[in-house]
Amino acid sequence: MAIGVWISLILYFGLMLGIGFYAWRKSTASSEEYMLGGRNLSPAVAALSAGASDMSGWLLLGLPGALYASGLVEAWIGIGLFVGAFVNWVIVAPRLREQTERYDNSLTIPQFLSKRFPTRAMALRTVSAVIIVVFFAVYTASGLVAGGKLVQSAFGDIVSFASLTDYQVGVWGTLAVVLAYTVVGGFLAVSLTDFCQGVIMMLALIVMPAVVLFGSGGGGFDQASETLAGVDPNFLSLANGLTFVGFLSAVTWGLGYFGQPHIIVRFMAIRTVGEVSKARNIGMTWMGISLIGAVCVGVFGRAYAERNGLNVEDSETIFIVLANLLFHPLVTGFLFAALLAAIMSTISSQLLVASSSLTEDFYRLFLRKEAGDGESVMVGRVCVLIVGLIAAFIARDPESQVLGLVSNAWAGFGAAFGPLIILSLMWPRMSGAGAVAGLVSGAVTVLVWITLGWNSSFLGGPGVYEIIPGFIVSWLAIYGVSLATQSSGEYRAIETT
Repeated sequence: MAIGVWISLILYFGLMLGIGFYAWRKSTASSEEYMLGGRNLSPAVAALSAGASDMSGWLLLGLPGALYASGLVEAWIGIGLFVGAFVNWVIVAPRLREQTERYDNSLTIPQFLSKRFPTRAMALRTVSAVIIVVFFAVYTASGLVAGGKLVQSAFGDIVSFASLTDYQVGVWGTLAVVLAYTVVGGFLAVSLTDFCQGVIMMLALIVMPAVVLFGSGGGGFDQASETLAGVDPNFLSLANGLTFVGFLSAVTWGLGYFGQPHIIVRFMAIRTVGEVSKARNIGMTWMGISLIGAVCVGVFGRAYAERNGLNVEDSETIFIVLANLLFHPLVTGFLFAALLAAIMSTISSQLLVASSSLTEDFYRLFLRKEAGDGESVMVGRVCVLIVGLIAAFIARDPESQVLGLVSNAWAGFGAAFGPLIILSLMWPRMSGAGAVAGLVSGAVTVLVWITLGWNSSFLGGPGVYEIIPGFIVSWLAIYGVSLATQSSGEYRAIETT
């Protein structure tokens, strides 16, 4: 591996660790600072932090890989995500920012739900915390799988260490760096590194498609279109082989945004409600550019591979293959850093949210109610380490598919928390019993659907993405149970200022 690649990667790792040290010096004295950055994020940092923590390794591995293998029809996932993210910024962001502060300055989603529905506070805090930890362990594992694939594809056996394979070195190395700055710097470190990582990711997704399409061996758009037509005349069709069920399963990825704790927690940390709209505009611009870039990497990467006789064994590694092949080592190192940025930004956010729930909704609730800020911060750091180790165990299989792991965890959060968050913010007569019913029914429906394999094949036809039944069941459970319990004083109307 050329020295230039190592130089770029070392500079990247140094920057991330430096930010962690800065955040440790600036803002880790209290629980609010460690878990929410003191609610003082600027619109730009909040926006890119939300985007980068959302767009994990699947943006540079899973999504381009799906497009490389199946064509432009896979872009419906990105379209659904873009629409869902926009609606999330409009509906959830301003309301969540205001209400979490007003309901006793809630620092976590479970805390907010317990304050919003005090009659079922204990059940909501414990059940939601369990769901967060379980699904985040799987979600974090998907990022570690992506880190393992990067090392396995880009560096090969030259990084094998002791009895570990190159894949395992990638998994543990990625986890080690993320733990270093997350444990030390908390939410501020995660948000600032996310901002830097978001910029790196966007630049990489602009540079890569441009070079693939117009550089040596690319041939331009017309040549690429001709090559892809030879692969499949409908490769560039958004409707190629698309069924109604397949269309729904793709676009309904957008439903997941309303229930992703590692994304919506950024809304809670923006400086003021008035700055939410500015953050939304920045975030959606970043997301649009990044998604288009990822689509182009997959589509035009396939054209380049066909024209130049490349053998890409794993479609999810097309970004890595092209980075190694087409660029100067310093730029290749930068592109690998972009992939690591996508992976690490999401992992760090997920670890911190899971840790916050374990600290606030287990430790301080059951074990040490009198725990002070210093003790809580220390427990939070230990919990980050524990969840990270569990995720590394889940990620031990190198055959794991990044997009598959992400889709399962995304659906779990979207179904369990999505309807719950929307209705708790917008429906005054929602009850605590309804909240518990929606939380449990959404999560259970997703798990049962996956276990029965109905996300792969349903009633003899194509699979139905598990977020669809989960979201519907959760919404109906909240509505039905809330109506049935309104007369018993089970609800607490949304307060108005």
